[in-house]
Amino acid sequence: MDFQNKIGQEQALRQLEAAGTTFITLFEAGKLSVEVYRPHLVDKQQPHDRDEFYLIIAGTGKFRLLEKETDFKPGDFLYVPAHAAHQFIEFTDDFVTWVFFIG
Repeated sequence: MDFQNKIGQEQALRQLEAAGTTFITLFEAGKLSVEVYRPHLVDKQQPHDRDEFYLIIAGTGKFRLLEKETDFKPGDFLYVPAHAAHQFIEFTDDFVTWVFFIG
């Protein structure tokens, strides 16, 4: 992966579209990994072995962390500790988010 000190939102979405997947890794350095994620209809994630946080780009919906649900909208920050069950639910068709894995 080429070094970049800036990844624009539009660039990230173009790369995701070109990849034809629900997520794409855009940057990795040390213990940080940056992705953009757009699930289709259902979020099929499983718990991860690293802490992560989301920064919502577009769309609205609900986010379930363990047994607690909360609404989300663009600009919201959501933190998930390693190994915690979590899932985006009842989200709009335009939902897309940055994903940052740490540790």
